[in-house]
Amino acid sequence: VEHGKRYDRLVIRNVIVIDGKGTPARGPLDIVVEGNKIAAVRGANTRPDAYKNEKHVLDGTGMYLLPGLINSHVHLQDERAGVPQPFEYEYKVWLSCGITTIRDVGSDTKKTLVERRKSQEGSVIAPRLYIYMVAGGATPEEGRKAVRAIKEQGGDGVKIFGMDRDIMAAIVDESKKLGLKVAHHAAVEETDARDVAAFGVSTVEHWYGIPDAALKGSQNFPPSYNYNNESDRFRWAGRLWREADPAKLDAVLTEMVAKGVAWVPTFSTYEACRDMTRARNLPWFKEYLHPVLEDYFKPSPARHGAFSWGWSTEDEIAWKENYRIWMKAVRDFADKGGLVGAADDAGFIYTLYGFTYLSELELLQEAGFHAIDVIQCATGNNARIMGLENQLGRVRQGFLADLILIDENPLANLKYLYPTGVLDIKDGKDVIRGGIKWTIKDGIVYNTPTLIEDVKNMVSKARAERKSP
Repeated sequence: VEHGKRYDRLVIRNVIVIDGKGTPARGPLDIVVEGNKIAAVRGANTRPDAYKNEKHVLDGTGMYLLPGLINSHVHLQDERAGVPQPFEYEYKVWLSCGITTIRDVGSDTKKTLVERRKSQEGSVIAPRLYIYMVAGGATPEEGRKAVRAIKEQGGDGVKIFGMDRDIMAAIVDESKKLGLKVAHHAAVEETDARDVAAFGVSTVEHWYGIPDAALKGSQNFPPSYNYNNESDRFRWAGRLWREADPAKLDAVLTEMVAKGVAWVPTFSTYEACRDMTRARNLPWFKEYLHPVLEDYFKPSPARHGAFSWGWSTEDEIAWKENYRIWMKAVRDFADKGGLVGAADDAGFIYTLYGFTYLSELELLQEAGFHAIDVIQCATGNNARIMGLENQLGRVRQGFLADLILIDENPLANLKYLYPTGVLDIKDGKDVIRGGIKWTIKDGIVYNTPTLIEDVKNMVSKARAERKSP
């Protein structure tokens, strides 16, 4: 089996399967892939010569097979602060981390539509791309017009930010008429999670609008607070959840579940806020952080998410409390029957594509989700969020062949999913365990260590070019 090839028929034999439906591992099983579809999932034929007549066989003995991971909140970025950074870098990091599908929620649509076509054709090494385009407007009719334009351009869904209630109502209504799902990144605005539920928005992104809906009046902002000052915005966001009334919050969560609103919390997006020093020195930065992104992370009022100047111990303590309450709210939402997805919104606040997504899975476990349910959030749940539950997110006959193979059990330790693996000691010597070995997207088989080595070389070359005169 060669890197970067799709085969008419591929057998993955003798694997343990962790499916995306919230059930325990099972196996050993044999998986047959024909072209870009899963043709069969059956009990393993363990006879040594069982597949001697097959041309392409991956021996999965001792390995674990999962559906390809889905990242439901990303931004395609070929530049940071106007400085070029290749799409290839982002794509290969994602695939190295097992991410075979992404939902872009607001980027340069002229570019992303081209990239989506390339991914569909298989002419670039990239995950599947689904494009949610931003809709807005100064009036309800302008909002409706923006949604119609998205449909005409071939958008897969609609992304909205904070806006006035009448405009939001019009945009969501028009989106429903045209069969487009709506992802909502609320702000400190007139609308909040109660409107999300009332209008029938598909997903709440991050957490904005949820604790706001449970306040008794406004948040206790100081008189000097300016929302457009990101230092103010993120500092005081870390003090919001403590002000949410528990009874009102419970009612908001219940209403969201009743109206079928899903939640993509992106815990990892803000993790730096509770330990800024750690965030600036993550171990994978050494070899895999592109210098363009590294420069973007440096504190600056001119760049979104670069607000960390003057960050204090008190700020981090507040954010740690914020996380405890926020995580409990997400867990309560899931316990009520709410649908929770996994995503990272990387490229801001010291978050690196792919690696930060895997951190998100660990944070979901910290929030109280069993590792089995974490994998479901990353696969089956995200497929449902995107309306793709009959195609993706499962190891099931007839589904698209998006799969990952790893030689350690991620249910025992989610860190095994990282390309950098887990440091262990065997016979008195350091060893690295884990790291995804094969990533299969649309039936195309990628050797994952080859992909991450490509990323390492890209970063090394970019750094060297910066140093040269």
